[in-house]
Amino acid sequence: MRAGALNARRRSSELDRLAGGEAVDIAVVGGGVTGAGIALDAAARGLSVALVEAHDLAFGTSRWSSKLVHGGLRYLAKGQFALAYESAVERGILMTSTAPHLTRTIPQVFPMHDTTSRAQQAVIATGLHAGDLLRRAARTPSRVLPGPRRIPRAEAMALAPGLHGTGLRGALLSFDGALTDDARLVLALARTAASLGARVFTALPATEVAADGVWVKDRLTGHALRINARQVVNATGVWAGELVPSARLTPSRGSHLVLPLSATGLGVSAVMVPVPGATNRFVLLLPQPNGRVYLGLTDEPVSGAIPDVPDVPESDVDFLLEVASSALRRDLSRDDVIGRFAGLRPLIGEPGDETLSADRSREHAVLTSPDGVVTVIGGKLTTYRKMAAEAVDKAIATAGLRAGPSPTRNLPLLGAASRSALTTVEAPRRLVATYGTEAASVRAIGDLDPALAEPLYPGCDITGAEVVWAVRQEGALDVDDVLHRRTRLGLVPAEADAARERAADLVERTLAGLA
Repeated sequence: MRAGALNARRRSSELDRLAGGEAVDIAVVGGGVTGAGIALDAAARGLSVALVEAHDLAFGTSRWSSKLVHGGLRYLAKGQFALAYESAVERGILMTSTAPHLTRTIPQVFPMHDTTSRAQQAVIATGLHAGDLLRRAARTPSRVLPGPRRIPRAEAMALAPGLHGTGLRGALLSFDGALTDDARLVLALARTAASLGARVFTALPATEVAADGVWVKDRLTGHALRINARQVVNATGVWAGELVPSARLTPSRGSHLVLPLSATGLGVSAVMVPVPGATNRFVLLLPQPNGRVYLGLTDEPVSGAIPDVPDVPESDVDFLLEVASSALRRDLSRDDVIGRFAGLRPLIGEPGDETLSADRSREHAVLTSPDGVVTVIGGKLTTYRKMAAEAVDKAIATAGLRAGPSPTRNLPLLGAASRSALTTVEAPRRLVATYGTEAASVRAIGDLDPALAEPLYPGCDITGAEVVWAVRQEGALDVDDVLHRRTRLGLVPAEADAARERAADLVERTLAGLA
């Protein structure tokens, strides 16, 4: 079996061993970026690990981000210098060490129209240059993230042709990090952990937790069992309080719309549009390599029961379209929207706290409940590695485990290589941006069976080989795992519908081959 392979056969074998009473050092509940990062950190220290996830890897908040690797500029503007520096450091680690294959540099254009006061322009420029000082302090090279600069009107229009040109006197240009796909980062973390011996289980919801064990129920078989552990870590994000009531969260909703690139008239550069009346808030137009644009994002408080998949309210759609249109030559309408998604941020806070969501800190906390369960709350995708290391440190101290310091700063994820090495991988560029050095292995599936080299439907980028790879290597157990977390076709419902029949057939046949 390939190192790091996750599939139904491995799942069954490893679950049988734990059902027989075998204990692990650490049991992690939650298969998002934090939980997967914890599993990797613990396994890399030589600890035995089991990760249990109710649905699928990256099922929750981790797949609903803006796909950015933030450098902390927003936190710097609020005087949160430690958090801003931490973000810049972790961004640099992702882009240069652990996941160069899943990250890219994205230019960001801040248009300066006549309606933008000189004072506003000066504030934004000061922030961008301060952010570049953070980039230098984090030792991220300028060849990866160039410094910011002011650009004339002609260059702004060349970088973002869809900008409204009337009254445009130029722009500020900066650079940040972006992910090819947030769900693929989670998959890479989990598979790298599995390559180091971690047991990773999806479709295995936890029904109860204690410091030394997790009660779970297998969605595939209906069987219930207890996984014994020397320490349990709750990394379920916005659902943390459902397992550990002492974990206090006040979630906020971040909504995004999916648009065709042609509707915006943009190129590869993102456009940052100031929100009227706000001093440090922008709506983001984020072009993707697949010809889509993500338009986000909102920051609204959420109360009540936490849904598995949050909805995007119509008020968020109206807000995003209106603000984005203010900077574009062509007004955006609902007819341009081909998909929408929302994520719930697990912000630290007490119920009833009236602090605006946008003003809440993105800091994280690692807590130990009265009954000894370690819980991670707060934080953000960019700093998952730091959160994971702190959670494992706490678990080691709480349970009296023996392990050294975290080695993940210099631990490349599966598929990672230097940017120059990635250019030599013998596979299409899109596959390399998705799978890194493993792209050649994905392509080889189609070479062996030409039918699998065909797209899932005419005009689709995704091939049958990628579905087979998802089931054999990436732990996909059903067609929704493939459409929504492995390929992200589900971000555009019409595309998921067009691919579903063939993808479902391939999933069924591949699973049968693993039985």
